[in-house]
Amino acid sequence: MKVKTFYWGLLVALLFMQCRSSINDYDEFAKIPPYVLDVSDVQRPYFEAYDKTLSLWGTDYEELYIPTTFGTAHVLVSGPENGEPIILLHGMNASSTSWYPNAKALSRKHRVFAIDLLIEPGKSDLVGEVENIEAVVSWYFEIFEKLKLDQFSIIGASRGGWLSVAIALHDNTRIKKMVLLSPAQTFKWISPSTGLLKNIIYALSPDQKRLEDVLESMSANVKKIDRKYKDQYLLGSQMDTINKFMVEMKPYSKTELNTLGMPVLVLIGDDDLINNEKSLEVAKENISNIAAEIIPNAGHFLSIDQAETVNRKIVEFLDLEPKEK
Repeated sequence: MKVKTFYWGLLVALLFMQCRSSINDYDEFAKIPPYVLDVSDVQRPYFEAYDKTLSLWGTDYEELYIPTTFGTAHVLVSGPENGEPIILLHGMNASSTSWYPNAKALSRKHRVFAIDLLIEPGKSDLVGEVENIEAVVSWYFEIFEKLKLDQFSIIGASRGGWLSVAIALHDNTRIKKMVLLSPAQTFKWISPSTGLLKNIIYALSPDQKRLEDVLESMSANVKKIDRKYKDQYLLGSQMDTINKFMVEMKPYSKTELNTLGMPVLVLIGDDDLINNEKSLEVAKENISNIAAEIIPNAGHFLSIDQAETVNRKIVEFLDLEPKEK
């Protein structure tokens, strides 16, 4: 009874805080997770694993729970309040904790907003049903509006890269710069391979052994992946279902890519399951303001495999002054 009374008191305090909302510290959004009050036995182990991975974030952060049309959006925020904003979009089954090797470096000068995709494992809570990718993109823009982000750079990994382009095609006036880390199905179809088959089998029936097989296909150095993150990834996969939006992820047309006028950085690993030199050729041919590179000794999880190199290249790209026309 005392615990329940404490949490109700905490909720009352949050309601009071909402009356004193400020743009800078986002007091209008809840700072405690809804699941503290009501979480199922199925969800609890995953949320606990998520929080353990957050211990690797490497810098101070806060968690925001933002009400949206489709439910509650969970956003990790770190970095100086006056820093230029960066949106981070994670890959499939990954959640925002996948940025743990990059958060500290990206947050030194920038205000980082890492968003858990609501149709994936994570702390965003979907209510109802999302019918199509357009609805997902609209959901992101609803979050941007609530966070009062008029302009920002965006960094997307794997499916997060594909979604970054979808967001830019919806409204590219907000995006200052874009970083795509081995974006899935963005420039070309994923080629059939043994590694891809392992990923499909794992998605259908995830277990510890299949997870290790998947990580071997996605990473050039699995030993670099922290055990806390592996545990969370497996629990998330076991909770998840293959969502219908996979079939909507088709490579973008030349016309669509031509409209990306902002500076774009594309990085892929030299042992990448999803992309190769052909991907970079398509990107260079169709995006006017582009820098594209292959990172040595890296797989699809290049932001983990070669975190220091990737972090340095991203920060240098974000800090680079735009060329005068």
